[in-house]
Amino acid sequence: MHIGLVGLGKMGGNMRTRLRAAGIEVTGYAPDPSTTDVATLADMVAALPAPRIVWVMVPSGEITRQNVTELGELLEPGDMVIEGGNSRFTDDRVHAAMLAEKGIAYLDCGVSGGVWGITEGYGLMVGGAPEDVERAMPVFDALRPEGAREEGFSHAGPVGGGHYAKMVHNGIEYAIMQAFAEGYELLSATDAVTDVPAIFEGWRRGTVVRSWLLDLMVTALKEDPRLEKVSGYAEDSGEGRWTVMEGIANAVPTPTIAASLYARFVSRQEDSPAMKAIAALRNQFGGHSVRSTTVGPA
Repeated sequence: MHIGLVGLGKMGGNMRTRLRAAGIEVTGYAPDPSTTDVATLADMVAALPAPRIVWVMVPSGEITRQNVTELGELLEPGDMVIEGGNSRFTDDRVHAAMLAEKGIAYLDCGVSGGVWGITEGYGLMVGGAPEDVERAMPVFDALRPEGAREEGFSHAGPVGGGHYAKMVHNGIEYAIMQAFAEGYELLSATDAVTDVPAIFEGWRRGTVVRSWLLDLMVTALKEDPRLEKVSGYAEDSGEGRWTVMEGIANAVPTPTIAASLYARFVSRQEDSPAMKAIAALRNQFGGHSVRSTTVGPA
């Protein structure tokens, strides 16, 4: 099998390596001349045997829309596009409809595994028609972890289902990470515990909180026991927001995921306007002291 791969960053580049190791020929395209196999997207399409399969692995949003639209002009009826970025599931339906008019199949695939996927395999959640999923299974089998097919792979449903599943997966991930983070802060704040990294290490076996995220926490603490080299500023890539929005749309309470998302927002505020308002109110109704930001005369 020979496929095209658009996007050769941290995820896409490692996926190309894993696919090639499994015997799948890959022609990759990226704007970076140091990583790309061909000069243009058109050159990549021309290098593929028909019917073609092209995997798009670029950041969600406009860059994904641009690539899918351009592929719609370059590919032919019978070809297939697999969109593996963290796109919103509603975008998939638009892309699928646009490509269907040209006779091009479309699958959306939520991909989890990060930089470790190259050796550990990737968790794949796919949306699309069953016959299209089956056609692309050699690619999915090469990327997912070794073992039974259901280990690391799921056909989530119709187009959009793969990215919807990945969205919820990432919402859960937000909440788990927040719980570990709060536990770390509490352990670090007390005199009752003198070796916080040892606690996390001990949790890796025989406890109900053991997980890959816990393993990664242990690795981080080994490299920097007090996390002094890391800023307390946390970005969000969008899936947490979308998960909370879907909870609202479907009247499903997601308070834990919502709280973890808001915690990331708080991390970006050096001096929270909301906390300023609370301090001012406490001063007004109770005469509680307020820390001034002004510096008086020396």
